[in-house]
Amino acid sequence: MDKKRRYWVGLCLLMVAAITLFLVSERMKPLAETSEQPMDLLDTITVTDSIGRQVVIPAKVERVACLYAFSGHAVTMLGKSSTIVAVNSGLSRDILLNEIAPTIKNALIPSSSGAINIEELLNAKPDIAFISVDTAQNEGEVEKLRKTKIPYLVVDYRNIEEQKYAIRMIGQAVGAEDKALSYNAYYQASIERVQTKVKDISYEDRVKVYHSVNEATRTDVVNTLPADWTQIAGAVNVSVNENLRVIEGSKYIATIEQILLWDPQVILVNEAGVADYIKGNSQWATIQAVKSDKVFQMPNGISRWGHPGSLETPLAILWSAKTLYPELFPDLEMEKIIKEFYKEFFNYPLTDDTVTRVLNGEGMRIPK
Repeated sequence: MDKKRRYWVGLCLLMVAAITLFLVSERMKPLAETSEQPMDLLDTITVTDSIGRQVVIPAKVERVACLYAFSGHAVTMLGKSSTIVAVNSGLSRDILLNEIAPTIKNALIPSSSGAINIEELLNAKPDIAFISVDTAQNEGEVEKLRKTKIPYLVVDYRNIEEQKYAIRMIGQAVGAEDKALSYNAYYQASIERVQTKVKDISYEDRVKVYHSVNEATRTDVVNTLPADWTQIAGAVNVSVNENLRVIEGSKYIATIEQILLWDPQVILVNEAGVADYIKGNSQWATIQAVKSDKVFQMPNGISRWGHPGSLETPLAILWSAKTLYPELFPDLEMEKIIKEFYKEFFNYPLTDDTVTRVLNGEGMRIPK
């Protein structure tokens, strides 16, 4: 009996082991076949936005809300304008942008003056949203976005390197990182082209420049994009280290008394009509730049060149350097450069007439 019992016990153990091995092997088979393609990982990517937030977004973004104007310019430059379904109200005023990307006219406008209309945003059904840091710092607006559960990326920069990162981040998000890197390479090449020529100019010999942003007395401070590009262009930006009045959190205002004391040799303005205002206003009449007729309207393409929110900063650097030091850049042909830039990065051939409009900087933006 003992031998029989041992026989049957052994046989049962063998059968249990065989069945267990079979079940385990069958269970492992589909795991091995699918382990390289877990859908929850393949369908998303993680992007680090401009303020360091790691945001999980769809790997393939097909619908984008550009609630910060700069992001709309960038998405268009990256060849993805057809994905834009919602925009900041300012984008609808950029004439050349809407010529290049006519579908933007059909986008919903859930954002105006920083306030988000959540119902309108939800109607657009975006996969992701790009917002400004001002919006991100407004708890009420952020709470609105949280409730929608739409992934949002904050776009922010205070200098050229941070602007390059913002471009690359947007490129990662919309599946156009290679194009973003190409733009950044062009940006760097433009910087080096200018720095090679202006690096040996002594501080005393550099041109003193006042840069007007939108309004005659709104200007630049240190640690901002305009402070960065004016310095690269070889200018001494007279306002950047001064004590300015701050309004609306991010707008820096000089007094006419300060500007008279700075006595700039050149004034650059980015808003149509401001140059005429300055040249015709008696309060500005004694300034060197006005007396020598060196108040210049900056160009305006898809955005106002040199503006804190402008994508065309590489062009602003080239144009400003040639304007300030024409003798150093006799071969720098802005008409040719402009055509090449918009063809390469926007796939849009500009006519001679449009190039003239861009350089004149007027009639390129619908007034509020």
